[in-house]
Parts: sequence; C-alpha cells; structure tokens
Amino acid sequence: MTQPTDIRRDHQAEHLPTALSLAVGGIPPLPLRVGKVPFGNCRACKGNACGGRPNMKNPGLCECASVCHAWAAATTDLRVLTSPAWASAWQQAAAVAYHPGGAGLTVVDLDDAAAVAWAREALPATRTVPTTRGEHWIYQGAMQSANAVRPGIDIKSLMSYTRWLGPGTGTMTNLPDAVRALVVKKPSTVRPARPVVTVPALAEGGECRHRTPAYLERGICMAEQRITEAPSAVHTTVYRTFLAVLSVHGGCGCLTDAHVERLFTAAHAKGESLRHCTDAWANARTALGL
Repeated sequence: MTQPTDIRRDHQAEHLPTALSLAVGGIPPLPLRVGKVPFGNCRACKGNACGGRPNMKNPGLCECASVCHAWAAATTDLRVLTSPAWASAWQQAAAVAYHPGGAGLTVVDLDDAAAVAWAREALPATRTVPTTRGEHWIYQGAMQSANAVRPGIDIKSLMSYTRWLGPGTGTMTNLPDAVRALVVKKPSTVRPARPVVTVPALAEGGECRHRTPAYLERGICMAEQRITEAPSAVHTTVYRTFLAVLSVHGGCGCLTDAHVERLFTAAHAKGESLRHCTDAWANARTALGL
C-alpha cells in the first residue's frame, strides 16, 4: 500500500527535475499546489509585511528563503530550488509553473477552440503547446500581463505565471504588435465625466479647483507614485490612497474611468488583484458616504 510520504517523494522526484531543467535553460520555475495556485507566503511575509518582491530586477526587498510571493518566487538559482526551505513545497507540488516574463517570453493563453480559431486568423504563427481545452502560443519578448483581453484569451508575461506543459512545437517568433495591442484598453464610456458647465462656482466666485486639469492631474500622479513606492503594507497603502483621492475629487464629478483605471493599474503592478482594488475603492467610497 502506498503511503502519503511515498506520494510526496514521487511528486518531488517528478517535478523537481523538470524545474531544474527549466532553470538551466534560463526559464524561472516555481511549484504549484493543487488547483494550479502558488504556495502562500510564510508568516513573516504574510500581507507583504516584509516589503514584498514587486519585480524581478529588485528582489532584494525580501530575503525570505521560502516559496513566497507567487510569481516572484520563480527563480533560476539551482541552490534555491534545491534548498531545504523549498523541499516541502516540491513534495506537495501538483505541477510546475514558470514566470514567462522572467525568461523574456509572452504566453497567449487560448482557453477554448473559439479562441484558438481566432488566433490562427489574427496572430502570426509561433511555438504552440496544447492545453486541456485550448493552446498556449509562446512568443519571444516580454510585455504587460492581462486577463480576458478577448473572450477566452489571457496574456501571461511580466508579473504572472503559467503552468509548464512541455516545450511545444513550432518555431518561436518575436512578440508581434498584434499581441501587445490586446492589452491596450479603449476609453470607457460607462461613466463619463460630468460636463464642466454644470459645476457651480465657489462662494468667492472662482472656478472649482477640482476642475482644473493641472490640479487633478497632479493629484492622480501623486497617488500613483504613493502606491508605486510603497515599501510594505500594500493593501493599506492602496486603500488610504484611494480614500485620499476620493476625499478631494470624489464629490464633484472630476474623476473619470480613465483616472480610476490609472490608480488600479498602479495597484495591480504592486500585486493587488482586481477584486482587492474594487473592494478598496468601494470601501473608500462607503467611508466617505459617496
């Protein structure tokens, strides 16, 4: 009868060699748990209290030896991959993933047959890897990651991870503009800015300062900078920044979807999910009675 410890050893024997092979080839791997999700942060790194690892060029903010910070845990350092701190993760791993952006790659994740058919018509051929329901198209070159750029299509590159399903077939080609264009969002028309002419004058007779383009732009730039430069407590920083912006600009109709998108993009670059951004924005509005 197979014992649990034997199963864990089998997992390590299966996944660690794959990870080491990827690392030698310059592709930074990481282990995934059941459900294709990364291992959670250790206690010292929970909530990014350690400062986190916001990008691969500056990993020194966290010196934790554990498998922490999701995609940022991916590494080509063989000493780290085979360290005792990672041994437990490999024993529990259900699959191997990798950070495409860290290898200078972009994966177009086509989730179904319709998405594959669209790609064959719209994108240049490149290396492909079959998945359970669709295909991964892999291009040489890194870019911003984004989900749901089209029905059934995600872009996995910088600050993202994707499951390793094999080397694939075909010749890898350079990242085309057609793929980069998929993450360029069109201006939203869901909540247009209120016309300037409807803004009432101040008691002193001057124009509403919130309507001054330079004043608003300066405020948004400062908010983006505050989020981007947060060394720790990212969740709290994002919420407080949203609260500050809304306290000044939330009641007079100055903010547009484009401004909100800029704030969300800055937060996402620090590792915040869309759900966390949405919740923080909603909580800030509620706190201010907006």
